[in-house]
Parts: sequence; C-alpha cells; structure tokens
Amino acid sequence: MATETHEAAGQAAEAAAPGMPQLDFSTYSNQIFWLLVTLVAIYFILSRIALPRIAAVLAERKGTISNDIAAAEDLKAKAAEAEDAYNKALADARTEANRIVAETKAEIKADLDAAMREADEEIAAKTAEGEKKIAEIQANATESVKEVAKETAKEVVAAMGAKADARTVTAAVNARLKG
Repeated sequence: MATETHEAAGQAAEAAAPGMPQLDFSTYSNQIFWLLVTLVAIYFILSRIALPRIAAVLAERKGTISNDIAAAEDLKAKAAEAEDAYNKALADARTEANRIVAETKAEIKADLDAAMREADEEIAAKTAEGEKKIAEIQANATESVKEVAKETAKEVVAAMGAKADARTVTAAVNARLKG
C-alpha cells in the first residue's frame, strides 16, 4: 500500500509540473526576447568578424585563380611561340640539309664526270696504242706472210723441177696478196 500511495503522489506531482519549458505559454515572451537577442548577436558576430574573413579568403582565392589563369595563358602563348620557333628552325634545317645534299650531289657528279673523262681518255689512249700494236703486228704478219709465201713458192717451183727467179716469185706473191 505504501508503494501505491507513493506512486500516486509521483503521478500527481508530474501532472502539476508545467512540462517542457519551450511549450509553456507563460514563458513565450522571455523566449522570444532571448531568441531575438541571440539572433542579433549572431548577426553582428557574423557580419563584423566571420563574413569579412570569408569574403577576404574568397577574394584571395579569386585573385589567385585569376593570376594562375593569366600565368597559364602567358605560358600557353610562350609555348605557342616556342613551337613556332621550333617549326621554323626545323624548316630551316630541312632547307639547309636539302641544299647541302644538292651541293654534295653536284660535287659527286662533277667528280664522277671528271673520272669518266679521265677513264675515257685512258681507254682512248690504250685503244690507240693497241691499234698501233695491231697495225704493227699486221704489218709484220703481212711481211712474214709475203716472205713465207715467196719461200714456199720458190720451194714449190723448185720441187716441180723448174727454176724461178726472185723477181717473178715476188711479183706473183704480190699479185696474189692484193686479191
């Protein structure tokens, strides 16, 4: 029984208590006042301290980004200039290489032409020398053939039992060789 009485007293005390202070209509004016004071204090703290700092950080970031973009544009322009200079240097090098190749070809052609002329001259000289030797050999061979023919003709005539003089044999051999 004592516990039942004790429980009933606790429930009565709870029912008599005002409940949550936020829901108590008698304290609304105090709550609204302190809410307004707190909001005004937060507004002034934010507007005087936090927001200027945030704005400064954002402005600094924007400035840094703008500077970085400008630097990137400058580097891009320099890279384009460097690429143009590289392409020009490459074209100049190709032109110079082609000129050197043409000069070298011309020099080689001139050297080759000179060597060909020298070779042609040597060949012509050796041909003339060979023709002289052939003419000499031919002349010697003709003389040798005449002498052999004369000797043979004398021997043949002598073998036949006749006698021929050297002048008649020479005239006969010469006539036969002329055709």
